[in-house]
Amino acid sequence: MIRRGWFPALITVALAAALLFLILPIAAVFLETSPGALVDSLGSQGAQEALWLSLKTTTLALTVIVLVGTPAAYLLATRRFRGRSAIVTLVELPLVLPPAVAGIALLAAVGPAGLLGRGLTGAGIELALATAGVVVALTFVASPFYLRQAQAAFGALDQAWLEASRTSGASEARTFLRIAVPAAAPGLLAGGALALGRALGEFGATLIFAGSFQGITQTVPLAIYDRFATDFDGALALSAVLVVVSAAILLAVKLVRGPDGLGVAAR
Repeated sequence: MIRRGWFPALITVALAAALLFLILPIAAVFLETSPGALVDSLGSQGAQEALWLSLKTTTLALTVIVLVGTPAAYLLATRRFRGRSAIVTLVELPLVLPPAVAGIALLAAVGPAGLLGRGLTGAGIELALATAGVVVALTFVASPFYLRQAQAAFGALDQAWLEASRTSGASEARTFLRIAVPAAAPGLLAGGALALGRALGEFGATLIFAGSFQGITQTVPLAIYDRFATDFDGALALSAVLVVVSAAILLAVKLVRGPDGLGVAAR
């Protein structure tokens, strides 16, 4: 007879403690107040403006990330050149930057007195304390999530497919668009979902670089911060929206990534 001992009981208790610690705060968002109060809070003008602004700026940021990040990730995945590792590290650096540092870095780079700020201001482009600044902040903090996943997806492709396309006379651009992108689509979708989730939850860099002005730069996370001391039900309502959206994004990522974490087509 096999003696089970104390270790199985220990790891079971550890899992139960982790689940309780992680699930209870999320459940409390929905249990702390009534569904009616949550719905009423979402009907306020400020909440609707924050939701609409988050949707608009996140969509714009994700569009820029995909359009620029897809070919950039393809280059990093299919080329070997001197300095490649350093470039990959720099691309991934915003992943680990504290949000406040990201906001300060954006101010130093493209703020009114930043490295490029005067030139942008002279061209009539205002980023700091403007809706466009929110898009810039979201793009900066979220793009590494897409780039990292897209690079892995392209790197996992069977190179014979790409070589066969080139051998048959297709240009590299046509091979990229007709072969590489469709084959890596599950991984690209997963990366897009991860970037979307990061952009929706962005707070620190947006607050420092773009400020928190209702209807202009106040996204949902900033609206939650603005309300939690004076309108806790309103903060709970907006938090509940982000919890539902985040759960949907996580489920979508798990569905498209497959068991190897890259997506069905990349196996």
